[in-house]
Amino acid sequence: MPAKKRVLIVDDAVVVRKTLSDAIGSDSALEVAGTASNGRLALAKFPTLKPDIVLLDIEMPEMDGLETVRQLRLIDAHIPIIMFSTLTEHGASATLEALALGATDYVTKPSNRDMTETLETVSRELIPRIHALCHLPDVHTEILPALPPPRIAAWKPRILSPVQVVAIGVSTGGPDALARLLPSLPANFPVPIVIAQHMPPIFTSLLATRLSAKSVVPVRECVSGEPLQSGCAVLAAGDFHMVVSQEKGIVLTKSHQGPKENFCRPSVDVLFHSIARVYGARALAVILTGMGQDGLKGCETLRSLGARIYVQDEASSVVWGMPGFVARSGLADKILPLDQIGAEIVRATVLQSAARNQS
Repeated sequence: MPAKKRVLIVDDAVVVRKTLSDAIGSDSALEVAGTASNGRLALAKFPTLKPDIVLLDIEMPEMDGLETVRQLRLIDAHIPIIMFSTLTEHGASATLEALALGATDYVTKPSNRDMTETLETVSRELIPRIHALCHLPDVHTEILPALPPPRIAAWKPRILSPVQVVAIGVSTGGPDALARLLPSLPANFPVPIVIAQHMPPIFTSLLATRLSAKSVVPVRECVSGEPLQSGCAVLAAGDFHMVVSQEKGIVLTKSHQGPKENFCRPSVDVLFHSIARVYGARALAVILTGMGQDGLKGCETLRSLGARIYVQDEASSVVWGMPGFVARSGLADKILPLDQIGAEIVRATVLQSAARNQS
């Protein structure tokens, strides 16, 4: 049997540590390496326990989660760190700060500390993330099955159409990936950008503000019914699907709370299918790091219409789930490291637009 992955649990609440320990201990691939009630104790135990992953609360006495992330990253630059945060504006802001400091992912926990609800959250959201970040086989039904065998899609040769929209789908590791990608785009970006990032409410509004502060391309959370504008990035609101529709020659963004797809809302597939209906071959779809296979069906539809598809490569992805499914299905025109994707987007949009204007 392969060695179990060791989990360090850091939370000031005894009942939370006990609930997490029970849930992790019941998984045959995992074991609790140890627990700590604050960051200072966790850092002291870290060298001896040698965990494979750390679960970290944000608000703790003596040393909080943010400072613990800073210190952990000085000790170990690569160990996955999952923040366990509350679904509040303060919790969301602190979580995004933790991600900027080097945390890998996060899970929101019930604010009322109801242990039944916490246990359900752990089983539904946290355990699959631990498996993904520790590169373990997924045994949970909430996450979709293993990658299909590689195949080469029999796509017909095509003449690429001018790009008129960039659509981005992203999940685990997304805030950092977007914070690195969007600042690489110039102020004269000639087409609209739409983004589906798997995130709950509150988080997306704060994320849009943070991304806009880092980028010359303005980023805002989707407001249903607004026209889609060139040179602006629109982020789907948490717990809402975002779609585009064309009315009287004007492309609008719209939000709705239809059924989840791939267990997600917002869903990349929902966005991409609407992009396919409005833009067809004139779209450039980009799939970045993330768990699961949301975006695969949307990419299949877009590719069948002649659209370009770029995906992030495995080496630079936090989790090569979403981009991996697309790549292994033969749908991707380019498989690129994150730090090269911005330049390729510019090449397909800005340079192409300049060439058309000169001709």
